[in-house]
Amino acid sequence: MKTGILILLAFCPCAFALNPSLDINQYAHKAWTDRDGYFRGLIEAIAQTPDGYLWLGTDSGLVRFDGVRSVPWQPPPGENLPGSHVRCLLAARDGRLWIGTSEGLASWKDGKLTQYTALAGGGFAHISEDRKGTIWASGYVSAGTAGRLCAIQNGSAQCYGEDGSLGRLANYSYEDAKGNLWVASVPKGLWRWKPGPPKLYPIPELVQGLAEDDSSALLIATRRGMKRLVDEKLEAYPLPDVRVPFQPTRLLRDRDGGLWMGTFDRGLLHVHQGRTDAFPQFSGLSGDAVSSLFEDREGNIWVGTADGLDRFRDFAVPTISGRQGLSNATVLSVLAVRDGSIWLGTQGGVNVWKAGQLTIYRKRNSSLPDDAVESLFQDDRGRVLVSTHGGAAWFENGKFVPLNKVPGGTTTSIAGDKAGNVWIAQFAGQGLLRLRADGSVEQIPWTRLGHKDEAVSLSPDHVEGGLWLGFHSGGVVYFKDGEVRASFGSADGLGAGLVGDLQLDQDGTLWASTLGGLSRVKNGRVATLTTRNGLPCNEVHWMREDNDHSVWIYTACGLVRIARRELDAWAADSRQTIHPTVFDSSDGVRSNPQPTGYTPSVAQSADGKIWFLPFDGVSVIDPRHIPFNKLPPPVHIEQVTADRKTYDASSKLRLPALTRDLEIDYTALSLVAPEKNRFKYKLEGYDRDWQDVGNRRQAFYGNLSPRSYRFRVIASNNSGVWNEAGDSLDFSIDPVYYQTAWFRVSVVVAFFALLWALYRSRLHQIAREFNANLEGRVDERLRVARDLHDTLLQSFHGLLPRLQAAVNLLPGRASDARQVLEAAVDDAAQAITEARDAVQDMRSSATTENDLAKAIEAVGNELAAHQRDATGGAPVFSLEVEGGAQDLHPILRDEIYRIASEALRNAFHHAQARRIEVEIRYDARQFRVRVRDDGVGIDPSMLHEGRAGHFGLPGMRERAKSIGGQLELWSEQGAGTEVELTIPASVAYGSGARRRFRLFRQKTGTNS
Repeated sequence: MKTGILILLAFCPCAFALNPSLDINQYAHKAWTDRDGYFRGLIEAIAQTPDGYLWLGTDSGLVRFDGVRSVPWQPPPGENLPGSHVRCLLAARDGRLWIGTSEGLASWKDGKLTQYTALAGGGFAHISEDRKGTIWASGYVSAGTAGRLCAIQNGSAQCYGEDGSLGRLANYSYEDAKGNLWVASVPKGLWRWKPGPPKLYPIPELVQGLAEDDSSALLIATRRGMKRLVDEKLEAYPLPDVRVPFQPTRLLRDRDGGLWMGTFDRGLLHVHQGRTDAFPQFSGLSGDAVSSLFEDREGNIWVGTADGLDRFRDFAVPTISGRQGLSNATVLSVLAVRDGSIWLGTQGGVNVWKAGQLTIYRKRNSSLPDDAVESLFQDDRGRVLVSTHGGAAWFENGKFVPLNKVPGGTTTSIAGDKAGNVWIAQFAGQGLLRLRADGSVEQIPWTRLGHKDEAVSLSPDHVEGGLWLGFHSGGVVYFKDGEVRASFGSADGLGAGLVGDLQLDQDGTLWASTLGGLSRVKNGRVATLTTRNGLPCNEVHWMREDNDHSVWIYTACGLVRIARRELDAWAADSRQTIHPTVFDSSDGVRSNPQPTGYTPSVAQSADGKIWFLPFDGVSVIDPRHIPFNKLPPPVHIEQVTADRKTYDASSKLRLPALTRDLEIDYTALSLVAPEKNRFKYKLEGYDRDWQDVGNRRQAFYGNLSPRSYRFRVIASNNSGVWNEAGDSLDFSIDPVYYQTAWFRVSVVVAFFALLWALYRSRLHQIAREFNANLEGRVDERLRVARDLHDTLLQSFHGLLPRLQAAVNLLPGRASDARQVLEAAVDDAAQAITEARDAVQDMRSSATTENDLAKAIEAVGNELAAHQRDATGGAPVFSLEVEGGAQDLHPILRDEIYRIASEALRNAFHHAQARRIEVEIRYDARQFRVRVRDDGVGIDPSMLHEGRAGHFGLPGMRERAKSIGGQLELWSEQGAGTEVELTIPASVAYGSGARRRFRLFRQKTGTNS
C-alpha cells in the first residue's frame, strides 16, 4: 500500500532560496522564447550586476533584461565589443561586468567600456572570480591552436598555457569551498591549478561544468555523464531516476543545496533530497538544449536554452499533483486527521500522507467500496468515515469496514454532533441521513427542511446541539430536535448562490461561504462581506482562521488573508472596509470557479499549514512561513522620449524648447514577480503628490513649462517592500526667447516704463490744461478789457471834454451849458448801452439759431442803419454764402460771429467805404469767412499790432487762434481792406471741433 514518498512541504523562512523539498514543476515557471521576439540567438551566459539588471550573452550580442523588457546593449559611441558572439559573462564583486567573446575580453563599469587588447587574438569560454578577487578567464589562442588561462588582477593580466600545455582549449574554471581552483581543458582533462603546482586528472571527455555535492566532493559534468572526484579518484556519479547515458551541459548548486543540471537534449534536471526530477520542453521549458544556468540575488533560477530563457522561483502556495505521486489529480476532499496524517479523497482512491510516506488505498487493495472517493469525516473515536459513490466505510485499526446501512450515491458532506450522531448529506432523493450511535440510520427528506435541493455543507452546533445546513441553491437552515428552528436566505441578506462551507465560532457566530460573499449570522442578524467592503471578488468557497488569528478566505480570484481585528471591525459596522492581502496565480494559487461540492474542501494540520483544493491536486500554505522578499528593488530611470526623440536618462538633461509630449521609462529590478512590482512617481514642482500607477513603467507629461524639473520614482517588490530612495532625474526644458526670464523682465520693465510715461503724460496734460485754463482766463480778461476799452472807456473818455465845456459855460451861459450837458447825458446813455451790449456778447450766444449767415447779416444791416441815421448815408452791405451750410458748435459759431462783427464795425466806422461785402464759404477742406470793403485802408504799420491803446485787431487774432483758425488781414491805403478767417473742416464741423471746444470750455470756464 505504500507506493511512494509525498513531498514534505518543509517551508523555509528564508526568502531568497528555493524550497529544496519541491519538484521543479512545483515552482513558479515562466518562459520567454525567441519565437515571442524577446531574444535572438542562443543564450550562452547569464550574469546579474549590482544594479539588478540581468545580462544575457548570446551569439548575436549582449542583451540587458529587467524581467519585462529585453534591450540589446549598445556600447558607447565609437567603441565596440571585441566580437558580437558573447560566450561568457561574470559580474564581479566590485560591480564590474566581464564580457568574454569569441574574439577577446572586455569589461563594463560606471558607463565605461574597457578593452583588453593584450588578450586579443583569441576567444574566451568561461570567466570566474576567486575569493581574493582575481579574475580567471579561460579560452584559446588563434582559433583554437592553444588553450590559455589568464589571471587578471589590478588591471594587469598573466596568461598560462599559450605554449600548448593546456591543450587546444581551456574551457572552464571553478573555485571550490576549500579554495582549490579547478581548470578544465581539452583534450587533457581536469587540472587542480592551485594551491600548489598544477595537477592533471586525465578525463577523455569534454568537461562542461563543475560543482560540489553535499559532501563537498567535486562533481564533473562530461559529455558522457556525471563523474565525481573522491579521494583523488574519479568515479561515476549515478543519478536516481535518470536513465543513462545522458549529456549534461551545465551545473549549478543553488544556495539551498539543490543541484540543477542542464542537459543537451533532456531539458532541466533537479537533484534534491535523494531524488531527481526533470523538466523538459514538453513540460513547458523553452527548449531541451540547456546552454546556461544562473541563480540571481533573490534566489530565482534562470535557464538559458537554444530557444529562450526560463525562470523558476518559489511559490507561496505550492500544489501537489499527480507528478508528486497522487493516484489521481482530481482531489474532491481533504481531511487533517488527529494522528497528523492528511487524507485526500480522489477519483483514484484515498491518498494518505503521514511522516513523509504516501499510502494509497483503492478498491483493489483494500475494502474500500469504490475508488471514486467523495467526502471525508473523522469522529470523536478517531475513526475516519470515507464516502464513495459505491457506499461508505469506516477506517479503523488499519482497515476499512463497509457501512452497509448507508446507501450508495453522492455524499456531499458529513458531520457529527455532540450526541454522537453522524449526519450525512446525500444528493437529491436520498436526503439527510442521521447515523445514530447504535448503528441505525434515519432518513430525513429535504422537503422537511424546506428545500427541494440538497445540502452541500454541514456544521454541528456543539454548544446547543443543533445542526446548520448550507444548500446548493442557496440559504442556510438551523435544524434541531427534528425541526427547523431558523432559516436565512438572500432576502435576509445572506449571500446568494451555493453555500460551499459553514464555519461556527465558539460564541455561536455562523460564517457561511457563498457565491455572493462571506455571510455572518449572529442573533438572527445577517451581514455579508462583499467587494463593496474590500473583497477582491464575491465568490467565496471557504474561510478558516489560522493559529495567529488571521482569517483566510478562498475565493474564485485568489486566496485572501484578513487580519481578525479588521473582520471584527466590519462585524461591528458593516460599512467598514477591509484591506486584504491577496495571493493570486503569481503566488501559486490556482483559480477554482466553484467549490468541489464535497467536504471538507479545506483542512488545517497540526503544524498550522492550511491544505485546500484547487480541484487538480491539493495546495498548501504555511501561514508562518510564507516566502517574503525582503530586498527592496533597485529602481532605474532608463530613458526619456520627448516629441518622439529618445534621450539617455543622464543627469542635467536639457530638452529643446517647446517640448510638448514627454515620456519617461523606468523599471524596478525585482525579478521574482515583475508583474507584481508597484510604482509611484512624482514630478517635483508639477505633481502635488505621488502618483500611484500600479505596474505601469512609463510616466507621461504634456506641455510642460520651460524650467528645471526633478522626476522621482520609487517601487516595491512582489512582497510590498518599497525602495523609498528610488531613482531621480534632473532635467530642464529650454525656453524660447519669449519664455526667458530676461524677456519677462524686459516686458515688466517696459510695462512699468509705459506706466511711468503715461503718468508723466498725464502730469503734462494736467499742467497743460492748468496753464491753458490760466491763459484762457488771462485772455478772457484781456478780451473783456479790450471790449470795455473800445466801448465804455472811449465813450466816457469822450464825455470828459463835454463835461468840462459845460462846467466852463455854467457861470455865464447856462443855457448853452444845459445843451452841452444834455448831449453828454445822451452820450453816457449810449456808452452804457454799448457796455451792456458788450457784456451781453460775453454771456450769451449771438443767436439762438444755428445760422451764422443770418446772424452776421443782421449785424451788418444794423450797423448800416445806425450809420445812415447818424450821417444820412451808409455803404452798401451784402452777404454771400457758398456751399451747403453746416451746423457749427455754438462756441465756434459765437467766436466766428464776434470776429466777423468786429471786422464789420471797423469797416463801417473807419473805412469810409462805399461797399462792404461778407463771404461765407463751407468747403470740404476748410471753413472761410471773408470781410471786404473798398474804403481808405489801414496804415501798414498797424496791420499786425493795431493802433496803440486799441485792441480790436489783436482781439480778433486771439479769438481766431483760440478756435483753431487763422486770421489774415490785407489792406492798402486807398485800396480797401480784406479780413479772412479760415478754419480746417475737421475743426469747424468734425470730431476735432468737439475735442477743441471741450478744451475751450475748460480754459474759459464757459458752459456754452
